[in-house]
Amino acid sequence: MQTSTAMLSASQSKFLTALQVKKYRQKYRNFTVEGAKMVAELLTQTHVRTVALYALEPWAEEHAALLEPYWPVFQPVSESELKKISSLTTPQQVLAVAEMPTATPVPWANGAFFLDGIRDPGNLGTILRVADWFGFSAVFCSPDCADVFSPKVVQASMGAIFRMPVYEMELESVLAIAPDSAVLGAVLDGENAFGAQYAGNDLLVVGGEGSGMQAETERRLTKRLTIPRAPGSEAESLNAAVATGILAAVYREKCPI
Repeated sequence: MQTSTAMLSASQSKFLTALQVKKYRQKYRNFTVEGAKMVAELLTQTHVRTVALYALEPWAEEHAALLEPYWPVFQPVSESELKKISSLTTPQQVLAVAEMPTATPVPWANGAFFLDGIRDPGNLGTILRVADWFGFSAVFCSPDCADVFSPKVVQASMGAIFRMPVYEMELESVLAIAPDSAVLGAVLDGENAFGAQYAGNDLLVVGGEGSGMQAETERRLTKRLTIPRAPGSEAESLNAAVATGILAAVYREKCPI
């Protein structure tokens, strides 16, 4: 295998560093993916397009067969160069630039989530993994959620970002896509989620960490659901990603694909 030894230009380095900031990700419609496992998954799927690839030469040599279709967009880098463009404390041999998907949302058949103000990147990435695991049709994020294409969310999603359709939209716009879908929200004073009835094409709403969902969002609920706590439990609330996981499991049990 032969690779170019060209160094990163100043403009390349500046562009890659800029993608760590939301406004530049939105401007260029690109985001970064780091780490051997995540990049390998990116390169073997077709939903998200790879537009550039930077890796240490030992990694490139080891993965020559995987890289073959991507030689036109591949550039080897040194460890010092990778450290400059990486968002990680310890860079992981390879960094890819991917294009944000541009699919138009459509009515969902297997349930969907609306996330109202989920600001923690780790929680948001984990929720994408949950939705992917349980086969939900889509995840919709309110504009005040963490940016789904930020490096921390992408890493926490563990590849779900490449498979799960995810959109940033206001709730009103989401409801216009599927006006016949019930809107079920996770609250502290609702019907027991384990005994509730579900239709199969519902929109499940989960509020943000600590503050919960916004009052306007709560007013649009057609059913209020509660994950009951054990008698005597003094826990104030559940982590948003944990609550989402419980709701997803209950929902899929009641509405199998």
